[in-house]
Amino acid sequence: MRKLIFHVDVNSAYLSWEAARRVANGEPDLRLIPSAIGGDPEKRTGVILAKSIPAKQFQITTGEPVGLALRKCPDLVLAKPDFKLYVQCSRAFLAVCKKYAPVVEQVSIDECFCDFDNTERIYPDPLELACRIKDEIRDTLGFTVNVGISENKLLAKMASDFEKPDKVHTLYQREIAEKMWPLPVGELFTVGKATAERLTRARVRSIGDLARTDLETLTRMFGPRLGGHLHRYANGIDPSRSLLSPRRQRGTPSPPRWRTT
Repeated sequence: MRKLIFHVDVNSAYLSWEAARRVANGEPDLRLIPSAIGGDPEKRTGVILAKSIPAKQFQITTGEPVGLALRKCPDLVLAKPDFKLYVQCSRAFLAVCKKYAPVVEQVSIDECFCDFDNTERIYPDPLELACRIKDEIRDTLGFTVNVGISENKLLAKMASDFEKPDKVHTLYQREIAEKMWPLPVGELFTVGKATAERLTRARVRSIGDLARTDLETLTRMFGPRLGGHLHRYANGIDPSRSLLSPRRQRGTPSPPRWRTT
């Protein structure tokens, strides 16, 4: 009875979708040059919604004003947001996922979870299956995704955030010590800047440090709800794993979903 979940995440979604459209029309690929999506390029107003990997070399960040980004990189190529295009591309990549997964849970416009519980007879090799989904999205739709593989949603999400783009990564429970614990504590999913800073001041610098911190200490620092949540997540425990289907056990607490602390 195998537990298996994928997290599929589009790489730099808004920019990738615009780039794929332009490439299909014979235009340059925005992913290969300093470029970004956001605001009004002519008026230099608005904020950056997505940026290419080359743009990151100029320290351009998501959420910063367009004018500031252009001062950092005067040759930055800007494109206006096109939410109609984004919805079309989102539906297209979800359709590929639904071809394979018995259950798909859309998390946002550019990411979803795929539940493959008890499918070992159909899909004996999870890594091969993830690569097949990833490659089909790339080859048929023109943009790339990362796929994270694990037994629960938290670890699948963490795995998909490893090296990008166009990659498949595993993060099973047996791999936590090697792959997740060495990471900075701020990279643990749902740990925001303020919480990370507070933990770092307490000499809890890595996710492994957090996992080894006793629950009583974390409860004193953050209260029972958040302290317990941090302790569970650092140890790869995710009670929300069963949200994809009606298998949640009664009384199982739900950690905060899709927000940072």
